[in-house]
Amino acid sequence: MSRYEKRRGGGGRTGNGILAICLTLFIFSFSVVLVLNSRWLYYLDITLLGIEKSSGMPVAEIRANYDRLIDYNQFWYRGTLVFPTLKMSEHGAIHFAQVKRIFDVIEVGCIVTGVFSLAGIISKHRRRQYGYLKIAGVLAITIPAVLGILAALDWQKFFIRFHRIFFHNNYWLFDPDTDPVINILPENYFMHCAILILALIAAGAIVCLRMYRRRIRRQ
Repeated sequence: MSRYEKRRGGGGRTGNGILAICLTLFIFSFSVVLVLNSRWLYYLDITLLGIEKSSGMPVAEIRANYDRLIDYNQFWYRGTLVFPTLKMSEHGAIHFAQVKRIFDVIEVGCIVTGVFSLAGIISKHRRRQYGYLKIAGVLAITIPAVLGILAALDWQKFFIRFHRIFFHNNYWLFDPDTDPVINILPENYFMHCAILILALIAAGAIVCLRMYRRRIRRQ
């Protein structure tokens, strides 16, 4: 916290805390949304993970079904999920609908926290209050560090617990005979997504901390 902010008293500290939480939520949600729309990662994994061979499907068909799933998970999309070439069970449809609701909340949250963060940053910049950057940086670097350690220790256990927290049923345990989409969504792909999300959050935290240091040095 800068000397100017200390002179401002508790109001500045409270405002910094609220803005820091809002900015941290934006960093998290933006990272998730960015990875959700990083189709290049999945296209790369088709080759790296040998999805074409393991699924017995040509690359063009794999990409078409994956693209449909990503389009479905956009918050502006309203309609049912129908894969171009893959069948889907009732339980599978319910699970994907639950996944979409989660992504809808994250995507809308990204927009809302982004707008409030921008407004708060402009206001704080005018008042020369930069403590929120330090708080947001610490929050954003601590959480992915803890999650990253847990995931690295036992990815499969972490993966299972993640699903049990967010889904109150076992519909995410797909049967390849009734929901062949699972054949093109290997567990390691989700691990790669998690790694990229955590890396983006860490990058956002580093940016916040560096900006804080630069501003304080100038003051």
